[in-house]
Amino acid sequence: MEIVAIEKRTFEQMIQRFEDFAKQVNTLCGQSRRNENWLDNKQVCELLKISPRTLQNYRDTRVLPYSQIGRKCHYKDSDIEQFINQQQTKK
Repeated sequence: MEIVAIEKRTFEQMIQRFEDFAKQVNTLCGQSRRNENWLDNKQVCELLKISPRTLQNYRDTRVLPYSQIGRKCHYKDSDIEQFINQQQTKK
């Protein structure tokens, strides 16, 4: 293990910058949580009345935008609503 010595003032500046950064991240995360609801695969399939394979096809062909965390896919409710509106205008 290596020990590094820094001035107290430098250390306090580092702490302050880190706290400012953490506040910015919390603010951004809080805004996105308030504005968007996220749906999982099962919820989207039920909402669109489609099978999981059809949903997979929509992802593969980029018809429906999604975000993936690990192996789980999530969809913005606004994107699903827009998709439904597009399908209704086609009919």
